[in-house]
Amino acid sequence: MSLWDDIAEHISNNTGTAFEIKNRNSISGGCISSAFVIDNGETRYFVKLNHHHKADMFKAEFHGLNELFNSHTIHVPQPVCTGTSDEQCYLVLEFLETGSSSHAGHRILGQKLAAMHQTTRDQFGWDIDNTIGSVPQINDSDSSWTAFFKTRRLEFQLDYASKTGNSGRIIDRGYQLCELLDGFFTDYNPVASLLHGDLWSGNYAFLKTGEPVIFDPATYYGDREADIAMTELFGGFSGEFYAEYNNCYPLDSGYKTRKTLYNLYHILNHMNMFGGGYRSQAESMINSLLSECS
Repeated sequence: MSLWDDIAEHISNNTGTAFEIKNRNSISGGCISSAFVIDNGETRYFVKLNHHHKADMFKAEFHGLNELFNSHTIHVPQPVCTGTSDEQCYLVLEFLETGSSSHAGHRILGQKLAAMHQTTRDQFGWDIDNTIGSVPQINDSDSSWTAFFKTRRLEFQLDYASKTGNSGRIIDRGYQLCELLDGFFTDYNPVASLLHGDLWSGNYAFLKTGEPVIFDPATYYGDREADIAMTELFGGFSGEFYAEYNNCYPLDSGYKTRKTLYNLYHILNHMNMFGGGYRSQAESMINSLLSECS
């Protein structure tokens, strides 16, 4: 069978309803995978495709969406199935028709995200590894947040950078910062909250009903400040969102400093994926954080 026949059969098996593809349309997606909308004349699904060696990435996204979905807090596209066929891997999701934003929608987004962040567990990390963009994200569990963030986040990105040709002062000072992380948590003990993990402005939208939805997660359990910090990294979240989030689940005063620490992880990751000006931005952030330790 062809790729699309396999996908239709998998959808049929997982939903318990026979599904035959009548229409297939390519749509704009992310920079990593191609995206399509398929339908049988009545029901539509969103499909991501990539080379078969990315199958684990789609499996992790499938399980990550299920983790968020099962928190019963914020809307996410329900995953339908994932698999490989004809040298390609695929991920099939519920199709969601998006609409325009509103002040009320942004407030609801803040409420729902605060509720999601109150879904917690005992250990930081997650049951499986996933990816952040196209770079591996290691989620081996740890009872210590600083140990987890040091080894699985910052040091991993610095090691990755070293292996892919980056060297010099940024790496040395990055490792120096890693040895000083405890200083940012002297009066703050984060809990292991359910995180989206890649919550920039391109990964949320609003449905036709006005309800907010988040997607394309890099799920794990960590300090909720890491999610909030990324909302500030590339803009796109409103004042209503932050006001309502803080009303429901107030942030610690030390967040203003730690948000640079958390966003350093993402800028290092962008440096590793895209190079360019992200190196100088990462260097500036490291220097600023080291100045806080002096």
